[in-house]
Amino acid sequence: MFATPAFAQTAGAAVQPDGFLAMVVNFAPLLLVFVVFYFLILRPQQARAKAQAATIGAVKKGDSVITAGGIVGKVVKVEERFVEVEIAPTLKVKVVKATLAEVTPSGSGKPAND
Repeated sequence: MFATPAFAQTAGAAVQPDGFLAMVVNFAPLLLVFVVFYFLILRPQQARAKAQAATIGAVKKGDSVITAGGIVGKVVKVEERFVEVEIAPTLKVKVVKATLAEVTPSGSGKPAND
């Protein structure tokens, strides 16, 4: 009626893959998750960061910018690490280039009354 311990041990061993194959079978789902994570999250994020760095590096006088803090203004002076932004007719603020969130080149916007 009951299986003997020797029979139970041999039946279970036949089902289990052994050695390297067992390790591959156990790690395959984990590797698949990492591959999907890379292609869906990391790779697009790296592309956006590269494009943002290129845009910030190409900022020039006359461009409209928005900082990470939400300040909107027009670039008056560009230095190596800093940008001077005019936020009002007589008010200029010095901003670190790395804090620029968006750069709109001059002349690319549509007129206000259209």
